[in-house]
Amino acid sequence: MKKLCLHIGRLLLGGLLTACASTQTPAPQTVQQYRIKNEAGTIIDVTNYGATIMSIITADRNGEFADIVLGYTDPSRYKSDPYNPNMGATIGRFGNRIAYGKFSIGDTSYNLAVNNGSHHLHGGRLGFDKVIWDVHAIEKNALTFSYLSKDGEEGYPGNISVSVTYTLTEANELIIEYVATTDQTTPLNLTNHTYFNLKGEGEGTILDHELMINATTMTPVNEILIPTGEIVPVAETPFDFTRPKKIGQDIYLKNEQLEYGYGYDHNFVLTKDSHEEHLTLAATVYEPSSGRYLEVHTEEPGLQFYTANFLRGEITGKSGKPYLYRGGFCLETQHFPDSPNQPTFPNTLLQPGEEYRSTTIYTFSVR
Repeated sequence: MKKLCLHIGRLLLGGLLTACASTQTPAPQTVQQYRIKNEAGTIIDVTNYGATIMSIITADRNGEFADIVLGYTDPSRYKSDPYNPNMGATIGRFGNRIAYGKFSIGDTSYNLAVNNGSHHLHGGRLGFDKVIWDVHAIEKNALTFSYLSKDGEEGYPGNISVSVTYTLTEANELIIEYVATTDQTTPLNLTNHTYFNLKGEGEGTILDHELMINATTMTPVNEILIPTGEIVPVAETPFDFTRPKKIGQDIYLKNEQLEYGYGYDHNFVLTKDSHEEHLTLAATVYEPSSGRYLEVHTEEPGLQFYTANFLRGEITGKSGKPYLYRGGFCLETQHFPDSPNQPTFPNTLLQPGEEYRSTTIYTFSVR
């Protein structure tokens, strides 16, 4: 992959301040906004609050640019708006649900903060999405955010040092790299919760987008959205996206899993090619009217597909339009939900002396 020297900036008080030194390590205690940009004109804005992606502005087939992710113009609103559903945020310590906020490591039981009914979701009441990260300008085309999650935070054991790096290449790839270490054994499952609409944020629903998910199986859930522990085929169900189809094609069919999720809100088990060393093609999305095409590659074993089933127009977006029911979709690369309580799922425990590393790439193009 090519990595060329791009522009990095910090947006303050309406101005663009250059931050080009390769080893700067500012540690702002206020919510701020940063920008990376490539020669093709693609722009990505990020805030240090939640290490959150605010905007991805990229061209359609006619060369017209639009912002294709849901969010706010003012970075402080990610903190202040009670309706914010983790838009664009880095999620941790554990993406998705842990049943009843409980798990055990050996003979020791842990009780986590519960924030989704009786369950722990996306790191709890004060997850990684709700803290101010330190910011490091490490290259002109990349930003690294770091955070120290202290022992006992939200009930988790151990001090975790975690970083996420966003890199924008000249090939229009957004590379997200996660790195973490711990001083005690602890579950860790990092992901990003960006809501996409390839027509442009605020431009209606995403039901006409054509989605392919590289998965022949999924992990079904019970009525409270906790995995049953099974891995089942998607064939002959509404969850079969092995060939591209419109997101809305089957979403209203009578199906127990769709009823439990109020639409799609499920983990797919990605098909791994034995010849692939690291990254796997997880999904593709095509939006016919704009021609925008999104590819997702990841090292993770799973992908949570979510269709914004709880947006109801309470949030006014960057273009001044309300975010409607199913006005965005999320493709969250991840380990499986509730893994600490599911012995047959891939392991999510990080041990002292180990280094957690995971990469996901979102590639933007047109057709």
